[in-house]
Amino acid sequence: MHLGDWEKIRSKILYSFLLFVVSLAVGILAAVVVEHCAQTRQRETQIENAHTDYKAASASGGKQSDELTKKVALTFDDGPNPDYTPVLLDELKKRGVPATFFVLGTEVEQYPKLVRRASEEGHLIGVHSYKHVNLRQLSDQQAVEQVNRTNEAIHAACGQYASYIRPPYGCWKEDLDYEVQMVEVLWDIDPRDWATTSADLVVQRVLQDVEENSIILLHDASESSVRAACMIIDRLQAQGYTFVTVEELLME
Repeated sequence: MHLGDWEKIRSKILYSFLLFVVSLAVGILAAVVVEHCAQTRQRETQIENAHTDYKAASASGGKQSDELTKKVALTFDDGPNPDYTPVLLDELKKRGVPATFFVLGTEVEQYPKLVRRASEEGHLIGVHSYKHVNLRQLSDQQAVEQVNRTNEAIHAACGQYASYIRPPYGCWKEDLDYEVQMVEVLWDIDPRDWATTSADLVVQRVLQDVEENSIILLHDASESSVRAACMIIDRLQAQGYTFVTVEELLME
C-alpha cells in the first residue's frame, strides 16, 4: 500500500473521531440545556404557585381583616353635662370605646374634672364654642374669642390644647383658618338625638346610614342620647366596626 493511501486512511479515521467527539459534546450540551430548562421551569412553576397561594391567602385574610377593622367615630357635642357625661364615660370605659367630645367653654369652666377625666380615659377633646352661637354671625374678633376662651378652658382642665373644632350648626368662618389654626370636623350622620326622647329612633337613623369611616353626631345631654349611644356601639361592634377618635379617622 502506498504512503498516500495510508495518509487517506488516517485522515478518514481522524475525521471520524473528531466527528464522534463533536457529536458527543453536542449531545451532552443539549442534554444539559434541556435539564437546565426543565429545572428552571419547575422553579418558575413553584414560584408562581406559591405566589398564587399567597395572593389567595392575603385576599381571604385581608377581607376578614377589613371586615374586622371598619372604623367609625362617635362624637358628642355641647358637654360636659354633670348628669349624663359621667354615665356616658362609664359606658364607654366598660366597652373600651374612645370617643370625641366637642365641648362648650362655659361647661368646661363649670365641670373641668369631667373634661380631665375624659381626656385621661383616652377620649379626644375638641372645641365647640364658648357659648352655643353661630360663629358666622359674629365678627372675626368675637369668633376668635369664642374659640380661644374654650381652648384656654380645655387647657386649664386637662393640660393640653385642642386641635379640632366643630363649630355650632356646622357654621365656620373660613377666613379664620389661618388665625385659629384648627382642623374643622363636621359629621356624616346626624340622627337629631337632641330632638327626640326615643333612643330606638336615634339608633335606627344611625344604623340605616352608617358605613366605614362615618362620623356620628350625638350629644351627651340626655338620658335617651346616652342610651342610644350604648345601643349604637353594641350593634356596630356586632357588625365588625371599631370605634376610634376623629383624629385617628382623619389622619389615616
